[in-house]
Amino acid sequence: MAVDRHARTMLPIPDRPKPGLTTYDAKDPDTRFPPIEPLLPPDGAPNVLIVLLDDIGFGASSTFGGPCRTPTADRLAAGGLSYNRFHTTALCAPTRAALLSGRNHHSVGMGSITETATSAPGNSSMRPNTKAPLAMTLKLNGYSTAQFGKCHEVPVWQASPMGPFDAWPSVGGGFETFYGFIGGENNQWDPALYEGTTPVEPPATPEQGYHLTEDLADRAVNWVRQQKALMPDKPFFVYFAPGATHAPHHVPKEWADRYAGQFDDGWDVQRERTFARQKELGVIPADADLTSRHAEIPAWDDMPDELKPALARQMEVYAGFLEHVDHHVGRLIDAIEDLGVLGNTIVYYMIGDNGASAEGTLNGAFNEMANFNGMAALETPEFLVSKMDELGSPSSYNHYSVGWAWAMNAPFQWTKQVASHWGGTRNGTIVHWPEGIEERGGLRTQFTHVIDVAPTILEAAGLPEPTMVNGVQQSPIEGTSMLYTFNHSDAPEAHDLQYFEMFGNRGIYHRGWSAVTKHRTPWVMTGGALPAFDDDVWELYDGSSDYSQAHNLAADKPEMLAKLQRLWLIEATKYNVLPIDDRGAERFEPSMAGRPTLIHGKSQQFFPGMGRLSESSVLSIKNKSFSVTADVVVPDSGADGVIIAQGGRFGGWTVYAKQGKAKFVYNVLGIQEFATEADIPIPAGNHQVRMEFAYDGGGLAKGGDVTLYYDGRAVGTGRVEATQPMIFSADETTDIGYESGTTVTQDYTPVTSRFTGKINWVQIDLGDDNHDHYIDPEERLRIAMARQ
Repeated sequence: MAVDRHARTMLPIPDRPKPGLTTYDAKDPDTRFPPIEPLLPPDGAPNVLIVLLDDIGFGASSTFGGPCRTPTADRLAAGGLSYNRFHTTALCAPTRAALLSGRNHHSVGMGSITETATSAPGNSSMRPNTKAPLAMTLKLNGYSTAQFGKCHEVPVWQASPMGPFDAWPSVGGGFETFYGFIGGENNQWDPALYEGTTPVEPPATPEQGYHLTEDLADRAVNWVRQQKALMPDKPFFVYFAPGATHAPHHVPKEWADRYAGQFDDGWDVQRERTFARQKELGVIPADADLTSRHAEIPAWDDMPDELKPALARQMEVYAGFLEHVDHHVGRLIDAIEDLGVLGNTIVYYMIGDNGASAEGTLNGAFNEMANFNGMAALETPEFLVSKMDELGSPSSYNHYSVGWAWAMNAPFQWTKQVASHWGGTRNGTIVHWPEGIEERGGLRTQFTHVIDVAPTILEAAGLPEPTMVNGVQQSPIEGTSMLYTFNHSDAPEAHDLQYFEMFGNRGIYHRGWSAVTKHRTPWVMTGGALPAFDDDVWELYDGSSDYSQAHNLAADKPEMLAKLQRLWLIEATKYNVLPIDDRGAERFEPSMAGRPTLIHGKSQQFFPGMGRLSESSVLSIKNKSFSVTADVVVPDSGADGVIIAQGGRFGGWTVYAKQGKAKFVYNVLGIQEFATEADIPIPAGNHQVRMEFAYDGGGLAKGGDVTLYYDGRAVGTGRVEATQPMIFSADETTDIGYESGTTVTQDYTPVTSRFTGKINWVQIDLGDDNHDHYIDPEERLRIAMARQ
């Protein structure tokens, strides 16, 4: 093997020209310069493909004994290795931050999701520049890099069209190409997409057959083909992270229909079937036990009979969704194989970034935002049954019930968010690398963790861990390379100590033993008092004889439990876990959480053409009185279209014109819609249209009275009976003069939403202390500045 001439511990690799004879005339026979050579990794460095699916339990995929058919995962497992003790962090953004850095999630500031970031170092959502991402390291060593799909690592105050973009994949993340979405989830039928940092619209509509997963696969396949066509000697690093199978569970109906009737026996029976299949496949030990159902999770037999068909359909849709995304992963694998480079491509297929999600309530959800707003009661059993046939379609924003999440995590306890137990953190993972792995279809049982992926890839590529990146000294990678397991199935595990924590649910693994305590229940969004941390009850499990954490030994071995509890505290201190933070609503409010916010004061101005503004980029009008004033120019033919819209089909509000008249619509979760319309059209010419909402007060989610004005003259009144108190949408945005994504009301379509007149400006004001109903154009800026 040729000697590597590069000093790769300092990145970018310094340019160090060798001194020699400098001639005066280029025609001089002594004129010699070495040829310019493109930067490449060491000889033989493999291509890398990381596939990270979303919200999938250990017992969901057919590869690990589950009911959802995953033939691509099955195929890769048959040609590579399956890891049955691979772990994540119990939540999506923390797992992704850990994966892409090789560090624990609190070490890179991602103690939870970006939307609940605080000013504490372990929960700030800001990766320190001393912990450069893997993609940056590979790019600076000569890899081509690309990411397709979900990025949930951008701090919410940096997710506006103005950035800053340091945390975005194609800027500070090290990916030369990015196509996907920013945030925790997205509408699979009508996503808010970015190419690099530029907002783009989907290339087709749902009616034309568009689906996000297919689009992402198309882009990834085309990129890989182009990369090998233009740079055949240069390896690639592709990170393929589709939003599937995170809610909303969106999939073409024919994929869900493949599972018709297969879940009619319920989650208790399904869990038993999965457990038996897991033993049959050998993906769990023969002596493993199936953990019992906790009292907080209802039995299938205890669910209302009239609701069961809808519950079964929820799982059919989910299963189809998982099979659908696996199919499109297969298209990417096929493309790499067709190029003749699959043999020297390390494929990590991680089936889930945490356990199956129990965020869909005990009954499941037609619109999961209902639960995030503490309004799940609006979705009655009768309502859910009436919407059963729409599940998975563009008119839904659905999630399955807690019972199905529990079943999909078989044989383990608990679910996503519960970092204490393996149900929240153990994800079936496959590694496929024909030229680097001798065994085909092998099983690896060493304890491994998502922070181990980065050092594995660096070791496989022959690259050192960098000590300096972009002029900043780097802290050590905290993961342990898994390469030692590739060709040594019985090698002692090298990663034998690992802490876990999420919203106070915490645990530690050390040399086979695990000590864990569950602090809060994921699906309980509001109400319910949490215990003091010191009152949490810890459990103890011996992993050498109890694979699934089925037998609590805390009472039998108190000394071992105390040792592990102390060790958890040491690790928590080392990696910025402290202070433990189990707060709920407080962490959603920036001022209480201590994170920056883009918007200050009680007034915000917008201008026509502004759009794709995330909720954190716009003044919050929730649970308070507010007004919207727009200075518009109406043509003689009259005005139509959106003046301002926030949210979309599944919750939001809009001020617009319909057949010349101003209208205001408040949409509560896509379940209730309250409209107020002016009595007369907006006159032609330059006028101010104003909407005032007078909040009832007395708590959250209350209603209020609506008044519409033209130039200070009341022209219409109405009533909103209820509002959304916490969040409108995880993916819809605010737009001025048009509406992207789905529409708040069916009164218009995205095509007809563009305002036909001219909008000079739009302004939101909070409070009910301004009753002038008219803002003089010359005074507009002065008033706004005074309110800051």
